Amino acid sequence: EKLYESAVQPALVSTSEMNSFTLFTELKKTEAGRAAKPGDVAPHQIVVEKQDTGMPPGPIVGDLNSVGIPAKIMGGSVQIQKRTVILEEGEVFEGDLGMMLSKIGINPMVTGLRLCGTLEGGTLFEPATLDIDYEQFEQDLIGMAAGAFNLACNITWFTPQTMPTILSKASGEALAVAMEAAIATAETLPHLVARAHASALGVAGMLSPDALDDDLAAMMGAAASAAASAAAAVDTSASEAPAEA
Repeated sequence: EKLYESAVQPALVSTSEMNSFTLFTELKKTEAGRAAKPGDVAPHQIVVEKQDTGMPPGPIVGDLNSVGIPAKIMGGSVQIQKRTVILEEGEVFEGDLGMMLSKIGINPMVTGLRLCGTLEGGTLFEPATLDIDYEQFEQDLIGMAAGAFNLACNITWFTPQTMPTILSKASGEALAVAMEAAIATAETLPHLVARAHASALGVAGMLSPDALDDDLAAMMGAAASAAASAAAAVDTSASEAPAEA
């Protein structure tokens, strides 16, 4: 009985192929707006926004003002001067108000098949529950899944999904600790040797060339040549760059 309370011309739809949400979406596609007639009840607050209607000057200006819509000719067209609340929800349309609203694109009365509710698996679904923004719902699900994944990784909650990330993070942290402690393993040895080599070159650079053996002097010379070549390449690129207009 609750489903029929708001029905005007009730009809019953029975389907085993669609759930309540799909049925609501399909029936909502049949809805269309029409101009309000005298005696119609406003289904929601009727608001006219400040706008350029694009209509040429004419009697329409007086017609709009006569129903409470502040219109004025500006720049060769009819413009609404300010945002105006015309009717509150539940108030009745009178006279030419509905027709004038239609002229500026406001058709508030909904026609079509309107779902009053569904009964599925013993559960009553009202239209407000079924009216879902699916794009926003999808984004919300993606965001919640990402948040749950990050939380699970941060608290080291092992699942088939989090295991690769947790192991990768642990491996990186273990490598960093081993490097700081100079623990030689198959993984850390190349990094330790490279770091020691760089440190040796740094110390050698502070010594007199006479104090270096032939191998170390050759390495220092190669490093200096590489640095000079890189600097020359940068200078060449800068000189070839087009001048600003």
